[in-house]
Amino acid sequence: MSILSIENVVKSYGERILLDNISFSIDDNDKIGVIGINGTGKSTLFNLIAGNDAPESGMIKIFGDVTIEYLPQNPQFDPEVTILEQVLKGDAPAMQVIREYEKTLDELSGNPDDTVLQDRLLQATAAINSIDAWYLESQIKTVLTKLGIRNFAAKMGTLSGGQKKRVALARALITPCDLLLLDEPTNHMDTETVDWLENYLEKRKGALLMITHDRYFLDKVVNKIIELDDGKAYLYHGNYAQFVEQKSERASIQSSMEAKRQSLYKKELEWIRTGARARSTKQKARIQRFEEIKAAKIVIDDAKLDMPVGHSRLGRKIIEINNISKSFGTNLLIKDFSYLLLRDDRIGIIGANGVGKSTLLNILAGKLSVESGTVDIGTTVKIAYLSQESEDMDPELRAIEYIKNTAEYVTTADGIRISAAQMMERFLFPPDMQWIYISRLSGGEKRRLYLLKVLMDAPNVLFLDEPTNNLDIDTLNVLENYIEEFDGAVIAVSHDRYFLDRTCHRIFSFAGDGKIVEHIGNYTDFTEYKKTTLNEIDPGKNSKTDAIKKSTRVKLPKFKFTYKEQLEYETIDEDIKDLEDKISQIDDKMSKIPSDFVKLQELMNRKEQLEEDLLYKMERQEYLSNLEKAIKDQI
Repeated sequence: MSILSIENVVKSYGERILLDNISFSIDDNDKIGVIGINGTGKSTLFNLIAGNDAPESGMIKIFGDVTIEYLPQNPQFDPEVTILEQVLKGDAPAMQVIREYEKTLDELSGNPDDTVLQDRLLQATAAINSIDAWYLESQIKTVLTKLGIRNFAAKMGTLSGGQKKRVALARALITPCDLLLLDEPTNHMDTETVDWLENYLEKRKGALLMITHDRYFLDKVVNKIIELDDGKAYLYHGNYAQFVEQKSERASIQSSMEAKRQSLYKKELEWIRTGARARSTKQKARIQRFEEIKAAKIVIDDAKLDMPVGHSRLGRKIIEINNISKSFGTNLLIKDFSYLLLRDDRIGIIGANGVGKSTLLNILAGKLSVESGTVDIGTTVKIAYLSQESEDMDPELRAIEYIKNTAEYVTTADGIRISAAQMMERFLFPPDMQWIYISRLSGGEKRRLYLLKVLMDAPNVLFLDEPTNNLDIDTLNVLENYIEEFDGAVIAVSHDRYFLDRTCHRIFSFAGDGKIVEHIGNYTDFTEYKKTTLNEIDPGKNSKTDAIKKSTRVKLPKFKFTYKEQLEYETIDEDIKDLEDKISQIDDKMSKIPSDFVKLQELMNRKEQLEEDLLYKMERQEYLSNLEKAIKDQI
């Protein structure tokens, strides 16, 4: 059953037409992935559907009493509300009664003898019972926990960017709705959380419209794909793999049609050049047909993001890592790690958030020091570092000025010089876009521009920290092709399983307690390797083949708690509660001395330290919980 339709919608941004007369409908069981090059209007389309913007022409029809929930790419928050208050915002009746229940419960915890609050709690409990909303209250806390959020009373202003996005995602997931809009939901997520989200959305009832660059995610979750291309919307049935096949077929058909049109056009052009005059009705009709053939040109999108590899000489010595160790406070991230980086290395770094992946890259790049060990970098090494967040760009600069600040030209290994303008064209910044102010670019276009700037410096060693965040699939495909042709070492921190499978032949997995496990192969090889080595062999299978497999299998170290981790895990819940109590006590003290600014500052400083300690404890709790799960899975 159709719940929403887009009919001949047109939307432009300045002089750029983003959506040009597009039409499609959404059924109640559709799970649709929206893809397209950054800047083609994907987020704009979502804002139109969510009612945050209006089309210039055409209409968006919502049928019946359909409700829509929208997770934007960069959600806004009130920094003073708690995580639970943020998640419970919404007009759905179930959300309202749970919000009242949680608010009253919180107030009652500070005034347990208040009879008015006791009555309110009874009323709120009765309201939840009347609409059977306890399942939702439980689901809220379950979803938050699965997304790595456990301190529900923490203020939104104290969270990192990634944590804020996960809170917004939790709210979108648990808010009852008929159509869920998700704009890049997997950014800043580790692979385990992405796996959980895949399963959640696959089982979720209701329609889903989602923008994502995660190709494995699209493969597993969606049953339709809409591609935005040059202002048009193309609908494909199936997942990402089926989309690739169907798009290839569409391109082939279009190429054939265009070849026939050009052949007919040439024949008609010859007739026109013979001196045909519009004297008769037949001649007039033929001239009109010639004009129609000329106007019916089919644009074949053969443009691909092409990244000619800039060349810098690289000597035999690259990077030698000798027994390095790194901690933050009592949090040991890296312990006695050594590795000799080779020219053709393609290394993927994986692990839960907060275990030290970016720390390792920053050490190798010289941005962080180590407590012990050495990092010895060859004299010819020229590192390009694509950081997790794009650098601050001057919005008053034009795009080409931003690129030229790095280099006017890039020289390939063949000695060919390619200008900044030519490089920008290959990155789908045509001449008219090159002179646009950076302030007018979309978030994805800025990320693509930043990537181009990094590569314009002709590096010979490439560090990539979550390179797939905010890059469209076309750009990712070309980045992957670039890495294949790159004559130097590449190390990438990424949660994108497709990217890791395509580019890496060695995995560094952070296993906790400072240990980094090395494995030869890509991400899928590594996950299969873990399953094979950690699962017990069926005792009923005693064939010679099984015996050979068992004897020749290379084994990963078994997951286990160290003595220190076991003690930490047994007390960490109490430690977190103790820190939360101390923060609450400081809040009480601050409320009683609003005019004593000296004392207030002292308390604020103490509170900030406690909140930092609390955040660290929560990250450790997440890691230890994951470790406990791994230990149980291998038993």
